Amino acid sequence: MTVPLPRLTTLPNGFRIVTELMPGLQSASAGIWVMAGGRHERSEQNGIAHFLEHMAFKGTKRRSALQIAEEIEDVGGYINAYTSREMTAYYARVLQGDVALALDVIGDIVLNPVFNKDDIETERHVILQEIGQALDTPDDIIFDWLQEAAYPDQSFGRTILGPSEKVSAFKSNDLKAFVAENYGPEQMILAAAGGVDHDAIVAQAEAIFGGLKAQPQKMFQSALFSGTERREIKDLEQVHFAMAFDAPGYRHADVYTAQLYSMAMGGGMSSRLFQKIREERGLCYSIFAQSGAYEDAGQITIYAGTSSDEISDLMTLTVDELKRAADDMSEAEVARARAQIKAGMLMGLESPSSRAERIARLVAIYGRVPGIDEAVAKIDAVTTADVRRYGRELCGAGAALALYGPVETAPTLEAMRQRLVA
Repeated sequence: MTVPLPRLTTLPNGFRIVTELMPGLQSASAGIWVMAGGRHERSEQNGIAHFLEHMAFKGTKRRSALQIAEEIEDVGGYINAYTSREMTAYYARVLQGDVALALDVIGDIVLNPVFNKDDIETERHVILQEIGQALDTPDDIIFDWLQEAAYPDQSFGRTILGPSEKVSAFKSNDLKAFVAENYGPEQMILAAAGGVDHDAIVAQAEAIFGGLKAQPQKMFQSALFSGTERREIKDLEQVHFAMAFDAPGYRHADVYTAQLYSMAMGGGMSSRLFQKIREERGLCYSIFAQSGAYEDAGQITIYAGTSSDEISDLMTLTVDELKRAADDMSEAEVARARAQIKAGMLMGLESPSSRAERIARLVAIYGRVPGIDEAVAKIDAVTTADVRRYGRELCGAGAALALYGPVETAPTLEAMRQRLVA
């Protein structure tokens, strides 16, 4: 049986529609991905993209907040949104016959929010509670601090939630201004996957979004990794340790090499860091490494939590394992990492929600939807020698460090850098 390929249509104003039919599915996921996230904010706007995401569900010119929820839930679906550093997404999962309803609701909340003053105050309080909750969650806030340490004084380094003092000051006009600057048709992608009809979705998209006036893409501040150190001393049971290394963006030739390296180092129970630091030494409950890629930047991040008595051993052993892998990463380790990455990617294709998000991101990155076979071929092309070479380069690359808890005895970032290159 021939597998349907994703279809992409661009309206005259630059608005893009991408769909992927998944034969046999009676449900679908559909949404709008807007290329307007945390990094598109000016300093005084920090947190406003996320605030705007919250306000989308508070009512439009056609629907109250309750009606937005009821119209989707009356047909058994659900609707949600999220904000990342590079995107804000509004999406719904519904049955096949309710895709048009979902798109009508999503188009309404994206294009017609009312920003009622009372609703702004209510949602402001919710977001301030969310900020407070993050501050009370060490293994959550540590990553915000690590991002700030890696990219100080840059939009790419700021927290997505924003600081409470700025969130407390946003007004209706601020939200409207951000929408006017960032929600043009060329900055939006409608993506749908599952039981979908591309032509019907294009016709509906033309009716909803076709009248938007084209506007120039807004430029954003380039990301420059200039790693620093942040320590927050607090009387906690554990020290929370996070370290980041400069890594390639998603258009770089080494993006899959970095993924294989991080997977082999800390992507599962068989990984080097897990085996050495948890299984052999018992220094922590969990430790992991992960690779993240963006348009012009990326990071490999390592995280663990341990006692104040053992943080020094954990950090030095982590650095030693990074150095050792640059010399003796084995064919078996790379093959295992390769299998894990490919399996994770292919398993994700079984979900229409994951598939809709994937095709939206690929269109944003490449302007097209590369086939799975293209990604698999690139992963398979990475050799063990490539991974070792990347490991050597990482040891000499920029690094950032964040520590939270009883951290008085933890080594400094400079000490870690010197150990990496010694």
